[in-house]
Formats: sequence, structure tokens, C-alpha cells
Amino acid sequence: LGETLDQYPSLNQMSNSSSFSHFLLLALADTRQLQLLHFCLFLGISLAALLGNGLIISTVACSHHLHSPMFFFLLNLALTDLGSICTTVPKAMHNSFWDTRDISYTGCAAQVFFFLFFIGSEYFLLTIMCYDRYVSICKPLHYETLLSSRACAHMAAAAWASAFLNALLHTANTFSLPLCQGNDLGQFFCEIPHILKLSCSHSNLRELGLLAVSVCLVFGCFVFIVFSYVQIFRAVLRIPSEQGRHKAFSTCLPHLAVVSLFVSTGTFANLKPPSISSPSLDLALSVLYSVVPPALNPLIYSLRNQDLKAAVWTLMTGQFQKH
Repeated sequence: LGETLDQYPSLNQMSNSSSFSHFLLLALADTRQLQLLHFCLFLGISLAALLGNGLIISTVACSHHLHSPMFFFLLNLALTDLGSICTTVPKAMHNSFWDTRDISYTGCAAQVFFFLFFIGSEYFLLTIMCYDRYVSICKPLHYETLLSSRACAHMAAAAWASAFLNALLHTANTFSLPLCQGNDLGQFFCEIPHILKLSCSHSNLRELGLLAVSVCLVFGCFVFIVFSYVQIFRAVLRIPSEQGRHKAFSTCLPHLAVVSLFVSTGTFANLKPPSISSPSLDLALSVLYSVVPPALNPLIYSLRNQDLKAAVWTLMTGQFQKH
């Protein structure tokens, strides 16, 4: 580490964000053994995420009987999971392995943008997947019409484009603010709340406006998901056969589990009371909502979906199975 604050410009010289060339990320551990342990843990989680999501992408792309709206959106979700974990984890692994904390100014901006882009895309895609489940169970006769190939492509494009615009606006606004509180971030990757703590401007109207729009968008999606699942469960409970109810629940429970994991960890990490905040808790929560879901999502979806499991097995063994 060996770098001290006197090697950097004084606070007076840091009147704007261009007065220094890099940020200092949070050191995950003090001893070399723990640093290498963190490196190995991140490596294991990354490999699990790459393997799981890579298998889903390959299986859905290669299996023609999986070319349905549900699996099309699942493929898109796997792409966002790969993107989000590749945005944050490689730099954390590099810093742990080489015992450093540096990230360049442009690297930090890129990390903020891509993390917001992939996280936003995932949330919008989860909302669309909820709509897919709602139409499948509550309006099965209109499924082909409401979720045609063209409609699915338009919805996926809208999710990616909305996330791109949201990430671009937040990143541009954040990195246009003057920073005068040093360059030490209390997080293992670049995240907007920690960068704003370094800002000289404590009441930036643009950021408050963008935040309000984002909160309304996130809350609107959340309300839509809750309302949809209320309707889904009411419809499922009216299915007369136990086998039919089981099949309906099997298609919904993985999505509900992924949404719950994603929303609960992200919400608690950003809205937890300051009284219970601590560096170790903040680190654990940030890992939970930024690193763990991309590795767990493929497992959650594969456990309950027999078609996906069979297709993955066929792809891995190279055997042809008739469906």
C-alpha cells in the first residue's frame, strides 16, 4: 500500500474532480493471507457465475425447443448477470492479489456506468419476466398475441435502452461534481453514494432530480411485480388439479426467489439506518447484492425448471434427447 495522503494534492487543490487521476478503493483485508483468501473467494464466485450463466446462454441459444419468451428473457438476464459481475469483481481480485487499492478516474467512471447499466437492465428484465408469468397463468389464451417474438424483442430492447439512459445520466452527473473530500472510497468498487460523499456540493439539484426519477421508476416496477404476483397466486389457487398448481408454482417460484434476493439485499444496503451501519456490514451487504446474485441466479432457475435442466444435460453430454 505504502501510499499516504501527502502524496496527493491538498484539499484546496482538489476543487474539482479533474485534479486527481485516481481513487482509492476499500482494502478488503490487512494481512496478506486474508487478501489471498478474498482473491480466492472472488475467483470461485466469478467462475460459478461465468459457468452457470454461460451454460444458460449456450443452452437457450442452441436448444430450439427453448426459444420461448420465458427463456428469451432468461438469456437476457444471464447476460446482465455476466456483465455485472465482470464489472466489479475483476478489479477487486486484482487489488487483493497485488496488494493495491488504486482505480483510475476513467476506470471508476466506467465501473459506475456499467454497474448501473447491468443492474438496471436486470431489474427491468425481472419486471418483464414477471409480466410473462402473469400472462402465461392469468391470460393463457392471449399469450401468443401479447408475447409475440416482436413484442418480446421490443420489451427487451426497452429494458436495455432505459437502463443505458439511466446509467449515462447518473454517471455524467456524478463525475461532473466538484470533489474536495479526498479520493478515498469506502467501498471495494466505485459506487455513486460513496463518490457523492467526496463532493463539495451537498445539495445538488440535478442529482436529487435524477434520484427522484429513478426511485419512482424502481418503485413503479416493484408495485407492478407485487400486483402481478397477487393476481398470479389468486389464479394458481383456483386451478383444480394439484399437478396444475405444482406446475404453475414451479415456473413462478424461481423468478420470485431471484426478485426477492435482488430487491431485499439492494434495498437494505441502500436504505439501512445509519445507527447500524459499519464498514464490515456495508461490505457484506455490497457483496450480497452485487456479487452473489449473478452466481446464484442460474442455480435458482435450473433447480426448478425441468426443461432447462434437461437441455443443459443434453448440451453437456452431447446426447440428443427428444422432447
